[in-house]
Amino acid sequence: MKLALLLFEYFPFGGLQRDCVKIAQRGAARGHEVTIFTRSWQGERPAGVRVELLAARGWTNVARNRAFAKDAARAVAAGAFDGVVGFNKLPGLDVYYGADPCYVAKTARLKGAWHRWTPRHRHFAEVEEAVFARGQRTHALVLTEEEIPRYEEFYGTERERFHVLPPGIERRTFSATQKTETRVRLRRDHGWSTEEQLLLLVGSGFRVKGLDRAIQSLASLPKEALERTRLVVIGQSHPAEFAVLAKQLGVSDRVHFLGGRNDVFDWMLAADLLVHPARSESAGMILLEALTAGLPVLATDACGYAFHIQRADAGRVLASPFAQEQCDHAVREMLTSPRRAEWSANGVRYAAREDLYSCHDRAVEWIEKLIAVPR
Repeated sequence: MKLALLLFEYFPFGGLQRDCVKIAQRGAARGHEVTIFTRSWQGERPAGVRVELLAARGWTNVARNRAFAKDAARAVAAGAFDGVVGFNKLPGLDVYYGADPCYVAKTARLKGAWHRWTPRHRHFAEVEEAVFARGQRTHALVLTEEEIPRYEEFYGTERERFHVLPPGIERRTFSATQKTETRVRLRRDHGWSTEEQLLLLVGSGFRVKGLDRAIQSLASLPKEALERTRLVVIGQSHPAEFAVLAKQLGVSDRVHFLGGRNDVFDWMLAADLLVHPARSESAGMILLEALTAGLPVLATDACGYAFHIQRADAGRVLASPFAQEQCDHAVREMLTSPRRAEWSANGVRYAAREDLYSCHDRAVEWIEKLIAVPR
Protein backbone atom coordinates (compact mmCIF):
# COMPACT_ATOMS: atom_id res chain seq x y z
CA MET A 1 0.00 0.00 0.00
CA LYS A 2 0.94 3.61 -0.47
CA LEU A 3 0.20 5.34 2.84
CA ALA A 4 0.14 9.03 3.79
CA LEU A 5 0.61 9.87 7.48
CA LEU A 6 -0.37 13.40 8.55
CA LEU A 7 1.20 15.06 11.59
CA PHE A 8 1.27 18.78 12.35
CA GLU A 9 4.77 18.85 13.82
CA TYR A 10 7.50 16.39 14.71
CA PHE A 11 9.87 16.77 17.64
CA PRO A 12 11.70 13.80 19.15
CA PHE A 13 10.34 14.05 22.70
CA GLY A 14 6.59 13.97 22.01
CA GLY A 15 4.68 10.75 22.63
CA LEU A 16 2.36 11.23 19.65
CA GLN A 17 5.33 12.04 17.44
CA ARG A 18 7.20 8.90 18.50
CA ASP A 19 4.07 6.83 17.86
CA CYS A 20 3.79 8.27 14.35
CA VAL A 21 7.38 7.37 13.48
CA LYS A 22 7.13 3.87 14.97
CA ILE A 23 3.95 3.13 13.03
CA ALA A 24 5.54 4.51 9.86
CA GLN A 25 8.60 2.31 10.36
CA ARG A 26 6.52 -0.78 11.11
CA GLY A 27 4.50 -0.11 7.95
CA ALA A 28 7.62 0.32 5.85
CA ALA A 29 9.05 -2.90 7.27
CA ARG A 30 5.90 -4.70 6.11
CA GLY A 31 6.49 -3.50 2.54
CA HIS A 32 4.32 -0.38 2.43
CA GLU A 33 5.42 2.90 0.87
CA VAL A 34 5.01 5.39 3.69
CA THR A 35 5.20 9.20 3.54
CA ILE A 36 4.85 11.48 6.55
CA PHE A 37 3.48 14.94 5.73
CA THR A 38 4.29 17.55 8.37
CA ARG A 39 5.01 21.25 8.61
CA SER A 40 8.15 20.95 10.77
CA TRP A 41 10.68 18.28 11.68
CA GLN A 42 13.30 18.31 14.42
CA GLY A 43 16.02 15.67 14.64
CA GLU A 44 16.90 12.73 12.45
CA ARG A 45 14.51 11.43 9.83
CA PRO A 46 13.51 7.75 9.98
CA ALA A 47 15.17 5.35 7.57
CA GLY A 48 12.84 3.79 5.01
CA VAL A 49 10.17 6.48 5.43
CA ARG A 50 9.72 9.55 3.26
CA VAL A 51 9.18 12.89 5.02
CA GLU A 52 7.54 15.76 3.12
CA LEU A 53 7.53 19.24 4.66
CA LEU A 54 4.51 21.43 3.94
CA ALA A 55 4.94 25.15 4.44
CA ALA A 56 3.77 26.48 7.80
CA ARG A 57 1.39 29.23 6.66
CA GLY A 58 -0.63 31.48 8.97
CA TRP A 59 -0.10 33.81 11.93
CA THR A 60 -2.08 31.83 14.51
CA ASN A 61 -2.14 28.16 15.45
CA VAL A 62 -5.68 27.83 14.10
CA ALA A 63 -4.71 29.46 10.80
CA ARG A 64 -1.67 27.20 10.48
CA ASN A 65 -3.78 24.12 11.15
CA ARG A 66 -6.32 25.10 8.51
CA ALA A 67 -3.56 25.80 5.99
CA PHE A 68 -1.95 22.44 6.74
CA ALA A 69 -5.27 20.63 6.20
CA LYS A 70 -5.65 22.23 2.76
CA ASP A 71 -2.04 21.63 1.75
CA ALA A 72 -2.10 18.04 2.96
CA ALA A 73 -5.34 17.34 1.05
CA ARG A 74 -3.72 18.61 -2.15
CA ALA A 75 -0.55 16.61 -1.56
CA VAL A 76 -2.50 13.42 -0.85
CA ALA A 77 -4.63 13.86 -3.97
CA ALA A 78 -1.54 14.46 -6.11
CA GLY A 79 0.24 11.42 -4.67
CA ALA A 80 -2.55 8.92 -5.37
CA PHE A 81 -2.27 7.33 -1.93
CA ASP A 82 -4.22 4.20 -1.02
CA GLY A 83 -4.97 5.49 2.46
CA VAL A 84 -4.55 8.47 4.77
CA VAL A 85 -3.78 8.14 8.48
CA GLY A 86 -4.03 11.22 10.69
CA PHE A 87 -2.22 11.74 13.97
CA ASN A 88 -4.09 14.99 14.42
CA LYS A 89 -7.80 15.49 13.83
CA LEU A 90 -8.28 16.48 10.18
CA PRO A 91 -10.98 16.10 7.53
CA GLY A 92 -10.74 13.33 4.94
CA LEU A 93 -8.93 10.69 6.99
CA ASP A 94 -9.35 6.96 6.48
CA VAL A 95 -7.89 6.21 9.92
CA TYR A 96 -7.31 8.50 12.89
CA TYR A 97 -4.76 7.52 15.55
CA GLY A 98 -6.47 8.85 18.65
CA ALA A 99 -3.84 9.69 21.23
CA ASP A 100 -5.64 12.91 22.26
CA PRO A 101 -8.83 13.08 24.34
CA CYS A 102 -12.19 14.25 23.02
CA TYR A 103 -11.66 18.00 22.74
CA VAL A 104 -15.28 19.07 23.22
CA ALA A 105 -15.70 16.82 26.27
CA LYS A 106 -12.43 18.04 27.77
CA THR A 107 -13.21 21.73 27.35
CA ALA A 108 -16.74 21.24 28.68
CA ARG A 109 -15.15 19.76 31.80
CA LEU A 110 -12.23 22.16 32.25
CA LYS A 111 -13.33 25.47 30.67
CA GLY A 112 -16.20 27.86 31.17
CA ALA A 113 -19.13 28.09 28.78
CA TRP A 114 -17.56 31.21 27.24
CA HIS A 115 -14.79 29.06 25.72
CA ARG A 116 -17.25 27.57 23.21
CA TRP A 117 -17.44 30.93 21.45
CA THR A 118 -13.70 31.35 20.89
CA PRO A 119 -12.16 30.81 17.42
CA ARG A 120 -9.92 28.12 18.91
CA HIS A 121 -12.86 26.09 20.23
CA ARG A 122 -14.83 26.46 17.00
CA HIS A 123 -11.86 25.24 14.97
CA PHE A 124 -11.01 22.19 17.08
CA ALA A 125 -14.66 21.22 17.48
CA GLU A 126 -15.09 21.50 13.71
CA VAL A 127 -12.18 19.19 12.85
CA GLU A 128 -13.17 16.78 15.60
CA GLU A 129 -16.65 16.59 14.14
CA ALA A 130 -15.14 15.93 10.69
CA VAL A 131 -13.58 12.78 12.14
CA PHE A 132 -16.24 11.55 14.57
CA ALA A 133 -19.64 12.75 13.32
CA ARG A 134 -22.12 9.97 12.75
CA GLY A 135 -21.99 8.79 9.13
CA GLN A 136 -18.35 9.72 8.59
CA ARG A 137 -16.07 7.04 7.16
CA THR A 138 -13.04 7.60 9.40
CA HIS A 139 -12.11 4.76 11.75
CA ALA A 140 -10.40 5.62 15.04
CA LEU A 141 -7.59 3.68 16.68
CA VAL A 142 -7.86 4.59 20.37
CA LEU A 143 -5.60 3.81 23.31
CA THR A 144 -8.29 3.23 25.93
CA GLU A 145 -12.01 2.45 26.10
CA GLU A 146 -12.54 5.50 28.30
CA GLU A 147 -12.79 8.08 25.50
CA ILE A 148 -15.28 6.15 23.35
CA PRO A 149 -18.45 7.07 25.30
CA ARG A 150 -17.48 10.74 25.12
CA TYR A 151 -17.36 10.70 21.32
CA GLU A 152 -20.60 8.73 21.25
CA GLU A 153 -22.25 11.31 23.51
CA PHE A 154 -21.15 14.41 21.60
CA TYR A 155 -21.09 13.10 18.02
CA GLY A 156 -23.16 9.91 17.94
CA THR A 157 -20.15 8.05 16.57
CA GLU A 158 -20.86 4.43 15.64
CA ARG A 159 -19.22 2.02 18.08
CA GLU A 160 -17.89 -0.18 15.28
CA ARG A 161 -15.66 2.66 14.07
CA PHE A 162 -13.52 2.43 17.21
CA HIS A 163 -10.67 -0.05 17.60
CA VAL A 164 -8.81 -0.22 20.91
CA LEU A 165 -5.05 -0.73 20.80
CA PRO A 166 -2.81 -2.15 23.52
CA PRO A 167 -0.14 0.16 24.93
CA GLY A 168 3.13 0.54 23.04
CA ILE A 169 6.01 1.20 25.40
CA GLU A 170 9.50 -0.22 24.96
CA ARG A 171 10.25 -3.43 26.84
CA ARG A 172 12.92 -2.76 29.48
CA THR A 173 14.98 -4.77 31.92
CA PHE A 174 17.48 -3.70 34.55
CA SER A 175 19.45 -5.16 37.44
CA ALA A 176 19.51 -4.03 41.04
CA THR A 177 23.14 -3.00 40.51
CA GLN A 178 22.24 -0.91 37.47
CA LYS A 179 19.46 0.83 39.40
CA THR A 180 21.76 1.66 42.30
CA GLU A 181 24.59 2.86 40.05
CA THR A 182 22.25 5.04 38.01
CA ARG A 183 20.77 6.56 41.15
CA VAL A 184 24.23 7.48 42.43
CA ARG A 185 25.58 8.66 39.06
CA LEU A 186 22.80 11.09 38.20
CA ARG A 187 22.86 12.66 41.65
CA ARG A 188 26.65 12.96 41.53
CA ASP A 189 26.56 14.47 38.02
CA HIS A 190 24.24 17.22 39.27
CA GLY A 191 25.99 17.82 42.56
CA TRP A 192 23.19 16.37 44.65
CA SER A 193 23.52 14.16 47.71
CA THR A 194 22.81 10.46 47.25
CA GLU A 195 20.39 10.78 50.16
CA GLU A 196 18.17 13.29 48.37
CA GLN A 197 14.79 12.12 47.15
CA LEU A 198 13.75 12.87 43.58
CA LEU A 199 10.24 13.52 42.36
CA LEU A 200 10.07 13.10 38.57
CA LEU A 201 7.59 14.67 36.14
CA VAL A 202 7.88 13.80 32.44
CA GLY A 203 5.88 15.15 29.53
CA SER A 204 5.49 17.97 27.05
CA GLY A 205 2.64 20.38 27.80
CA PHE A 206 3.42 21.18 31.41
CA ARG A 207 0.04 22.62 32.38
CA VAL A 208 -1.90 19.64 31.06
CA LYS A 209 0.51 17.30 32.88
CA GLY A 210 -0.12 19.16 36.14
CA LEU A 211 3.35 20.58 36.73
CA ASP A 212 1.93 23.48 38.76
CA ARG A 213 0.20 20.95 41.00
CA ALA A 214 3.47 19.03 41.46
CA ILE A 215 5.36 22.22 42.35
CA GLN A 216 2.73 23.11 44.95
CA SER A 217 2.98 19.62 46.46
CA LEU A 218 6.75 19.96 46.65
CA ALA A 219 6.39 23.33 48.39
CA SER A 220 3.92 21.81 50.88
CA LEU A 221 6.50 19.38 52.27
CA PRO A 222 7.68 19.97 55.84
CA LYS A 223 10.92 21.99 55.93
CA GLU A 224 13.13 19.03 56.83
CA ALA A 225 11.66 16.88 54.02
CA LEU A 226 11.84 19.72 51.50
CA GLU A 227 15.53 20.22 52.15
CA ARG A 228 16.22 16.68 50.93
CA THR A 229 13.69 16.51 48.07
CA ARG A 230 13.95 17.81 44.49
CA LEU A 231 11.52 17.89 41.56
CA VAL A 232 13.10 16.96 38.21
CA VAL A 233 11.08 18.07 35.17
CA ILE A 234 11.73 16.51 31.75
CA GLY A 235 9.89 17.65 28.65
CA GLN A 236 10.03 19.93 25.65
CA SER A 237 7.77 22.73 26.81
CA HIS A 238 7.93 26.33 28.01
CA PRO A 239 8.94 26.45 31.70
CA ALA A 240 8.80 30.21 32.34
CA GLU A 241 5.46 30.43 34.19
CA PHE A 242 6.29 27.35 36.25
CA ALA A 243 9.72 28.72 37.17
CA VAL A 244 7.93 31.86 38.37
CA LEU A 245 5.52 29.73 40.44
CA ALA A 246 8.44 27.82 42.00
CA LYS A 247 10.10 31.13 42.91
CA GLN A 248 6.88 32.50 44.40
CA LEU A 249 6.56 29.37 46.55
CA GLY A 250 10.21 29.53 47.63
CA VAL A 251 11.28 26.27 45.97
CA SER A 252 13.04 27.47 42.82
CA ASP A 253 16.30 25.88 44.00
CA ARG A 254 14.50 22.52 44.37
CA VAL A 255 12.90 22.44 40.89
CA HIS A 256 15.08 21.49 37.91
CA PHE A 257 13.96 21.86 34.29
CA LEU A 258 16.06 19.50 32.14
CA GLY A 259 14.25 19.92 28.80
CA GLY A 260 13.62 17.06 26.40
CA ARG A 261 16.01 14.15 26.90
CA ASN A 262 16.82 10.71 25.56
CA ASP A 263 17.78 9.25 28.97
CA VAL A 264 14.33 9.30 30.59
CA PHE A 265 14.59 5.65 31.61
CA ASP A 266 17.78 6.40 33.57
CA TRP A 267 15.93 9.15 35.43
CA MET A 268 13.12 6.74 36.21
CA LEU A 269 15.65 4.31 37.66
CA ALA A 270 17.16 7.12 39.73
CA ALA A 271 13.94 8.76 40.97
CA ASP A 272 11.85 7.92 44.02
CA LEU A 273 8.37 8.83 42.74
CA LEU A 274 6.79 9.68 39.39
CA VAL A 275 4.29 12.51 39.89
CA HIS A 276 1.72 12.87 37.11
CA PRO A 277 -1.21 14.92 38.44
CA ALA A 278 -2.54 15.52 34.92
CA ARG A 279 -5.63 17.55 34.15
CA SER A 280 -6.33 15.52 31.01
CA GLU A 281 -4.51 12.52 29.57
CA SER A 282 -6.18 10.11 27.17
CA ALA A 283 -3.57 7.45 27.95
CA GLY A 284 -0.28 8.31 29.66
CA MET A 285 2.51 6.07 28.38
CA ILE A 286 4.90 7.46 30.99
CA LEU A 287 2.86 5.74 33.72
CA LEU A 288 3.55 2.36 32.14
CA GLU A 289 7.19 3.18 31.47
CA ALA A 290 7.53 3.90 35.18
CA LEU A 291 6.22 0.40 35.95
CA THR A 292 9.01 -1.14 33.85
CA ALA A 293 11.56 0.87 35.88
CA GLY A 294 10.09 -0.09 39.22
CA LEU A 295 9.23 3.56 39.93
CA PRO A 296 6.14 4.11 42.12
CA VAL A 297 3.53 6.36 40.50
CA LEU A 298 1.20 9.08 41.74
CA ALA A 299 -1.33 9.96 39.02
CA THR A 300 -4.83 11.34 38.64
CA ASP A 301 -7.76 9.31 37.38
CA ALA A 302 -7.87 11.74 34.43
CA CYS A 303 -5.14 9.56 32.90
CA GLY A 304 -6.49 6.80 30.68
CA TYR A 305 -3.80 4.37 31.82
CA ALA A 306 -4.25 5.11 35.54
CA PHE A 307 -6.14 1.83 35.91
CA HIS A 308 -2.89 -0.03 35.22
CA ILE A 309 -1.38 1.58 38.34
CA GLN A 310 -4.33 0.37 40.37
CA ARG A 311 -4.28 -3.14 38.88
CA ALA A 312 -0.55 -3.42 39.48
CA ASP A 313 -0.79 -1.90 42.98
CA ALA A 314 2.22 0.20 42.01
CA GLY A 315 1.29 3.54 43.55
CA ARG A 316 -1.69 5.82 44.09
CA VAL A 317 -4.39 7.28 41.84
CA LEU A 318 -6.09 10.52 42.88
CA ALA A 319 -9.85 10.58 42.31
CA SER A 320 -11.69 13.40 40.55
CA PRO A 321 -12.47 16.14 41.26
CA PHE A 322 -8.84 17.02 41.91
CA ALA A 323 -8.00 18.49 45.31
CA GLN A 324 -4.56 20.00 45.85
CA GLU A 325 -4.61 19.04 49.52
CA GLN A 326 -5.06 15.37 48.61
CA CYS A 327 -2.18 15.56 46.15
CA ASP A 328 0.04 17.22 48.76
CA HIS A 329 -0.85 14.56 51.32
CA ALA A 330 -0.22 11.73 48.84
CA VAL A 331 3.25 13.05 47.95
CA ARG A 332 4.23 13.36 51.61
CA GLU A 333 2.87 9.92 52.43
CA MET A 334 4.37 8.13 49.43
CA LEU A 335 7.85 9.55 50.00
CA THR A 336 7.91 8.05 53.50
CA SER A 337 5.74 4.97 52.98
CA PRO A 338 7.16 1.55 53.96
CA ARG A 339 5.32 0.23 50.86
CA ARG A 340 7.67 1.90 48.35
CA ALA A 341 9.70 -1.26 47.75
CA GLU A 342 6.48 -3.24 47.38
CA TRP A 343 5.04 -0.76 44.85
CA SER A 344 8.29 -0.95 42.90
CA ALA A 345 8.32 -4.75 42.77
CA ASN A 346 4.63 -4.90 41.90
CA GLY A 347 5.17 -2.59 38.93
CA VAL A 348 8.02 -4.65 37.53
CA ARG A 349 6.03 -7.89 37.87
CA TYR A 350 2.99 -6.34 36.19
CA ALA A 351 5.05 -5.04 33.28
CA ALA A 352 6.54 -8.50 32.79
CA ARG A 353 3.20 -10.29 32.50
CA GLU A 354 0.96 -7.77 30.67
CA ASP A 355 0.98 -6.77 27.00
CA LEU A 356 2.12 -3.17 27.29
CA TYR A 357 4.22 -3.31 24.13
CA SER A 358 2.42 -4.22 20.88
CA CYS A 359 0.53 -0.98 20.07
CA HIS A 360 2.41 -0.06 16.91
CA ASP A 361 2.29 -3.52 15.35
CA ARG A 362 -1.44 -3.79 16.06
CA ALA A 363 -1.98 -0.29 14.66
CA VAL A 364 -0.38 -1.24 11.35
CA GLU A 365 -2.47 -4.39 11.19
CA TRP A 366 -5.65 -2.34 11.71
CA ILE A 367 -4.56 0.22 9.11
CA GLU A 368 -4.01 -2.56 6.57
CA LYS A 369 -7.36 -4.12 7.35
CA LEU A 370 -9.40 -0.89 7.37
CA ILE A 371 -7.88 0.65 4.25
CA ALA A 372 -8.25 -2.58 2.31
CA VAL A 373 -12.03 -2.52 2.87
CA PRO A 374 -13.90 -0.81 0.00
CA ARG A 375 -15.74 2.35 1.13
